[in-house]
Amino acid sequence: MIKYLGSKRLLLDRIVAAIGSLGGVRTVLDPFSGTARVGHALKRAGYRVIASDHNAYAHTLACCYVQADAERVLAPATTLIDELNHLARSAAGPAHTPGYFTRTFCEEARYFHPKNGQRIERLREAIARKSLDPDIEAVLLVSLMEAADRVDSTTGVQMAYLKQWAARAHNDLQLRVPDLLPQPAAGPCEAHGLDALEAASRFEADAAYLDPPYNQHSYLGNYHVWETLVRWDEPEPYGTARKRADCRTRQSAFNSRRTCRATLEELIRTVRAPNLVVSCNDEGFVTRDGLEATLALRGDVHVVEIDYKRYVGAQIGIYNPAGEKVGKVGRLRNREFIFIASNRPAPPAPPVPTVPTVIGPVLGGLTGQPVGV
Repeated sequence: MIKYLGSKRLLLDRIVAAIGSLGGVRTVLDPFSGTARVGHALKRAGYRVIASDHNAYAHTLACCYVQADAERVLAPATTLIDELNHLARSAAGPAHTPGYFTRTFCEEARYFHPKNGQRIERLREAIARKSLDPDIEAVLLVSLMEAADRVDSTTGVQMAYLKQWAARAHNDLQLRVPDLLPQPAAGPCEAHGLDALEAASRFEADAAYLDPPYNQHSYLGNYHVWETLVRWDEPEPYGTARKRADCRTRQSAFNSRRTCRATLEELIRTVRAPNLVVSCNDEGFVTRDGLEATLALRGDVHVVEIDYKRYVGAQIGIYNPAGEKVGKVGRLRNREFIFIASNRPAPPAPPVPTVPTVIGPVLGGLTGQPVGV
């Protein structure tokens, strides 16, 4: 899956264990699905997952990893991905006139080497022309997104790119079949493109997993290139990072210190599930004590605390658009909290699996310093 700031990749065992500790859960609502890592893990564990995210790229990830079932889409998707890889290899030969994606993200900015930008354009146009079943199209788009992620030149977010090409940026784009799962025993999963509050009020579940944004940086701004790749539009870009114009207008109340807590409290009151599992950390707008007090309105609250290293960008430091270091590295470790709120007696702490201590993207082949804001 794609590199993602705030990804719960290394907490999956704990989160699945937290849901399992509640007992009697068959359906789980995930209204901030993001990369769909958690929804994918819950589906693998046999739960019926209802995933939702208002960003188009995240909705597509959930369609692939949560809604699409392997027994229906794996065979046709595999055939089509083989076909697209053949097209990608042929893209190295005949001349290709750079389009919006290459101009914006490979020339005006340096997220991808131009040779891969042109491949991305050819493959994305080929997918659009096929008029596919939505779930199969989602699988192909995710395959393309992940292939692009493997040859990018960033530290993991698209608010900046490296001053010098990352070593992996010179590799040729190559698609892979995503890890598709069969339909779980609990029933068919769903993916929706809704705001979290709307999803919370619309769907009923046995448990809800809540992982809201926790600071001023929006996921749309952090991953605007994926939004453009999925929507395949040509928005007016701005700034060194060439962000989409709607990054300025599609604001979330969760990204504001002034409105975050009240909006989260409204969500917790609204969500139609008797059990809640909430993930946050100690560098966000909402404090542990504040969230614990709010969740207490929904039942008994149990808290699991995990210490971990901050993501690599925080460890590198702060750089200006010229690639000059302008800020000092702050703290290198944070604490992640998993809250379990239920109207049943507080469950025991989930078992502690043996996992690495770093939470965040696994980054290899990086060279140079980040530029762009």
